[in-house]
Amino acid sequence: MNYKEIDTIDQLKEVGNNTHIFSHCAFQNIDFTQVEDVKRPYQFEDCIFLGCTLPTDYQKYQSRNCLVFPQIDVPYNVFRNSLYTPADLYNGFSPTSPSSYETCFDQRVYRHYMWTGKEATDIKETLARSLHDHSISDAMHDFLTHYDERRIVGIMGGHGMKRTDDMYKKIVSIGKKLTEDGYLMISGGGPGAMEATHLGAWLAGRSQTEVDDAISTLEKAPTFADEGWLSTAFEVMEKYEQNTYKSLGIPTWLYGHEPSTPFATHIAKYFENSIREDGILTIAKGGIIYTPGSAGTMQEVFQDAVQNHYLSFGYASPMAFMGTAYWTEEMPIYPLLQQMMKNGKYKNLILSLNDDPEKVIEQILVFNNDRLG
Repeated sequence: MNYKEIDTIDQLKEVGNNTHIFSHCAFQNIDFTQVEDVKRPYQFEDCIFLGCTLPTDYQKYQSRNCLVFPQIDVPYNVFRNSLYTPADLYNGFSPTSPSSYETCFDQRVYRHYMWTGKEATDIKETLARSLHDHSISDAMHDFLTHYDERRIVGIMGGHGMKRTDDMYKKIVSIGKKLTEDGYLMISGGGPGAMEATHLGAWLAGRSQTEVDDAISTLEKAPTFADEGWLSTAFEVMEKYEQNTYKSLGIPTWLYGHEPSTPFATHIAKYFENSIREDGILTIAKGGIIYTPGSAGTMQEVFQDAVQNHYLSFGYASPMAFMGTAYWTEEMPIYPLLQQMMKNGKYKNLILSLNDDPEKVIEQILVFNNDRLG
């Protein structure tokens, strides 16, 4: 039986109204000292307390088998009970002062990460990172339960793609249209092709004139190495607020020198890149769209192919490649996959190759419509 997760004081009070014994519950980040009507006369049995503040006489109310995990003194919350938002990561950043990026929450954590080592050896730090990433995975699972798994689509591509590139604009249009059609767009949550994915989702419901205006603003700082990259993003977000549509970015502090895109409304940022990489490919059961990228994108192609080959999650999902010349000449992975399918080395792959965003979208829609009958 799963533990009942209680992440807020309101949830705590709701459950407490129906029972005097909390049994098989997991509490995250709750300050029990602020909840007088709950801590007495209730009892706790087989409960887990993650980063909670407990009253000094807590032992009086603990019956048996309870686990208590206190907060760890690091510059991040190891027991988060929700995904990050752009406001969380960029707390302390001011768009009018680009240099303030260096002191925002995200960069403070990155500096700590680098100081303690990408492959940390201190047991306190490795424990803190593991607990943090577990909390992020748990929060992401809760978030994804609101979506049909076949309506979750990923876009992979290079972080170096410029905002001025034609392919960037194509990705924006794909992210926008699929979001409007009820899909949740996900990516690695960084700049380039990843940012374009979430920009499209952010601009869902907007006119093409508004999309063109937003991109024109962003083009003032074409790459994440340009000083105004983040400030122009915040300028677009302020001008075109988004309160209806959502998207999920999944970045990592391993690549913390690349800023996370603030256009992702929900952000699952990890320390451990291997968990993050596998997670993106596993979550995107509605298919993955591959746009031009480098080594990381190549790795994702073959990792995704393995999952589809073995039907690891019960069925194969589309692998839609966009950019004919790139995938057949510059990086001739597409003909390789076709040949391996022909030779029987790969099975079950659902491959397509197009230059037209509308045809790429069609491949994703067909997959979902086939399931619906």
